[in-house]
Amino acid sequence: MLLLGIDIGTSSIKVAVVDSQTQQTITTAQYPETETPITSLQNGWAEQNPETWWQHVQQAILKAHSSKLYNPKDIAAIGIAYQMHGLVCVNKQQQSLRDSIIWCDSRAVPYGNQAFDTIGHEHCLSHLLNSPGNFTASKLAWVKEHEPHIYEQIDQIMLPGDFIAMKLTGTITTSASALSEGVFWDFKNNELSKDVMTYFGFQRSLIPTIKDVFTEHGQLSEAIAQNLSLTAQIPVTYKAGDQPNNALSLNVLQPGEVAATAGTSGVIYGVGDSLSFDLQSRINSFAHVNHTAAQTRIGTLLCINGTGIANSFTKKIMASDKTYPFVNEMAKQITIGSEGLSVLPFGNGAERIFNNKTIGAHYHNLNFNIHSQAHIFRAVQEGIAFSFRYGLDIMKENGIQPTVIRAGKANLFLSDVFISAFVNATNVPVELYQVDGSVGAALGAGIGANIFSNEKEAFTHSKPLQLIEPTVPQAYTEAYENWFALLQKQL
Repeated sequence: MLLLGIDIGTSSIKVAVVDSQTQQTITTAQYPETETPITSLQNGWAEQNPETWWQHVQQAILKAHSSKLYNPKDIAAIGIAYQMHGLVCVNKQQQSLRDSIIWCDSRAVPYGNQAFDTIGHEHCLSHLLNSPGNFTASKLAWVKEHEPHIYEQIDQIMLPGDFIAMKLTGTITTSASALSEGVFWDFKNNELSKDVMTYFGFQRSLIPTIKDVFTEHGQLSEAIAQNLSLTAQIPVTYKAGDQPNNALSLNVLQPGEVAATAGTSGVIYGVGDSLSFDLQSRINSFAHVNHTAAQTRIGTLLCINGTGIANSFTKKIMASDKTYPFVNEMAKQITIGSEGLSVLPFGNGAERIFNNKTIGAHYHNLNFNIHSQAHIFRAVQEGIAFSFRYGLDIMKENGIQPTVIRAGKANLFLSDVFISAFVNATNVPVELYQVDGSVGAALGAGIGANIFSNEKEAFTHSKPLQLIEPTVPQAYTEAYENWFALLQKQL
């Protein structure tokens, strides 16, 4: 029995087909090969067209089929992972009304801050576990004020994964996990937040039917099944934001377990069993994929917008005709500390760890006589690793004390320089696994379809590729302290 996982990333769509019996990946596919652009009509804005996601999803599935490594008719369930915090608005005909305001868009910060002040800081934190910030609810408030002609046509609002599930099945659902990442969920009362809905003046009818994460969210329609060579009525049985899903893919489900990822943005994600929150909302708490009213499982999420995108920007500007392995090898030629060159990688909008300030990216102490292209490559990757250290210190203030961090061997975790800087700057070992978000979504589909008897069974064959332990933490201390001092000047 086969499982199909779909990962709706900012850069591209990835799909995986997994054998449920062995939990081995049969094939993966990505579409498009080049990065999907982000539309930025004004400074701090970030949008993508949901219909583009849908077209790319179909192309990625057909690309996977073209491998001829499996029979598409053997796929029994579908799972979806997606970029978090986005806003998709559709009308009664299930047509998107505007481009999605995605996760790194900063325009709604003032709306969230005003809601935080009006509802009350203590009340928001104890009930929502977050400030409304620039999350989905605040983005909808922006649409309501600035685009009333759009708002009046909205039948349902949803997260990106809900939209793709709708396109596959014609059914619109959501979950407490999804609503919590939009800061719509009241954890104390275990219900849609009346405070948020009342403050912003949102109608209850805008919110789709609320279901568990691991359950049926609709069945594949006849027309779509025919177009994609799949079996009609197979269910979508799992939907989760990319970071909770990344944690799932690494079998990070129980209190004390911690995952990390370093794609376009960088994340450390730890699971706890209490309704915890950061007093300044610099890190965020959401319902994990296995959170229920009877079992508290809260994902504490540190998100840094300017991580992988800083690395990709540097490559695009300085080595557009080269590969990432070339960049990584160049960086390895330079000593720890990049001979005094420091990079603050925060050029991708407002950063929550800085109380939603936008400080931009900075290159410090660049010496034209000493520093080369390779120095810049290394300084960027070290700066990204140091931003993780900065964020992890905030997580430690809030009770997250990882003894090991699990990560997929992908993106920046393919770079020896980055891994060394990450492990030694944080002084925490890292276990690397051969998984990605689409594989996690496929395994989630198996859990939701009861193909696996429980969550544990889905990971019986999961083994780490390697364990990387700190070897020279002291060597990174001076470099981090210099980086930290430069950061304080910007704050």
